Amino acid sequence: MNLTVSGPKGLPISGNLLAFRRDTLHYIQKMAREYGEVVHFRFGPKRHVYLLTNPDQIKEVLVTKQAHFRKAKGLQVARAVVGDGILTSEGEKHMRQRRLMQPAFHRDRIKEYGQVMVRQTVDLMEEWKDGEIRDIHHDMMKVTLAIITETMFGKTVKEEADKIGQAIDVGLKYVSNKATSFIDIPLSVPTKSNREFVDSSEVLDKTIYDLIEEGRKNESKGRTDLLSMLLMARDEDDGKGMTDEQVRDEVMTIFVAGHETTANTMSWIFYLLATHPEVEQKLHEELEAVLEGRLPTAEDVPKLVYANQIVQETLRLYPAAWTINREVAEQVEIGGHVYEPGDTLMISQYVMHRDPRYYDEPERFMPERFAGDLLKRIPAFAYFPFGGGPRICIGNNFALMEAALLLATIAQRYRLHLKEPGQVVEPEPLVTLRPKNGLPMRLEKRS
Repeated sequence: MNLTVSGPKGLPISGNLLAFRRDTLHYIQKMAREYGEVVHFRFGPKRHVYLLTNPDQIKEVLVTKQAHFRKAKGLQVARAVVGDGILTSEGEKHMRQRRLMQPAFHRDRIKEYGQVMVRQTVDLMEEWKDGEIRDIHHDMMKVTLAIITETMFGKTVKEEADKIGQAIDVGLKYVSNKATSFIDIPLSVPTKSNREFVDSSEVLDKTIYDLIEEGRKNESKGRTDLLSMLLMARDEDDGKGMTDEQVRDEVMTIFVAGHETTANTMSWIFYLLATHPEVEQKLHEELEAVLEGRLPTAEDVPKLVYANQIVQETLRLYPAAWTINREVAEQVEIGGHVYEPGDTLMISQYVMHRDPRYYDEPERFMPERFAGDLLKRIPAFAYFPFGGGPRICIGNNFALMEAALLLATIAQRYRLHLKEPGQVVEPEPLVTLRPKNGLPMRLEKRS
């Protein structure tokens, strides 16, 4: 049996692509409500995309039948930025790289990074002044970049941080635009965006290869940063380590995936707290009770129950990874429908996390919803901010601890208000979900 699947009628050549690009999040949410659990889109003359919103079908794509799929166009394009690292590699290579990297993300290892996270946040706040207006998204990008560079390289690269941040930004915008374009302009054509992308890649490559070279020289000095662990990692099957190019690809992946995502989550947290003073008040009460005025540590994170619920609820409403796309590699049947090679299956955390089938008042910010056994009651793929299956984000525990520690450290000392009352902050769905045009906020020092 092959079920018929319907979707919105598109234009003759571009199909649904223009409507999708015009207002992506609203459009896919609306289409899911109108057309049910599978929505068929056409992007350009020949590309067929199917949005799935049934958690059992999502599980088949990401877990039980994942061997039938490869990374879709967006992540194939992302190879231009992050190379063939854990984010973009496929099959056996992906499994081997993940095995080699796993020890670096062990819970005990991550706890050691807690001190760095808090210290870098305190350093950031030393630049802050009571009453000033700052772009909090820029500040969160800055602090998460400082944290990832210190935990990854065992040193700060402050003097290059802005340059690195800007280069990553150019790369992500390039990937996002190319992934949703049906005119494929080769990189060899010197368009403005191609030239900017090539320049940004050179900046990142030079920085990272210099750090790898330095790391190789100090390999035997018992360092515990991520880079040293990657350089020393050996495959249990063949005893081989990673080449400089493999290390570069993994470092680039951690760089891009490991600071941009948490920076976005922190920005959304402060936006939501500013618009929900009752949640902020409850958070302050918890911080005073648990920390009693001292700075938080990794050991405090499990005790900061409400802070963790704020992080979980923010990741529900504004998941940094807002969509996962898979391209069919060989014919596969999912939920009674047969998909052909070349079809793209789209799974959107943004859509699933706001689905009224699983959440009461889904558009409302309510951290308390995570207080009970919500995650046991709903299907696994109704809430999956870090993806799922063998490709679940390797840095999820790192990210959750970092978000809780940054939130506790900042909220202890400052309240952040929107620059103007009623200010609308729109999400921009690039590779990750960020606040469009930054997040200007007014700082108020807590007495």
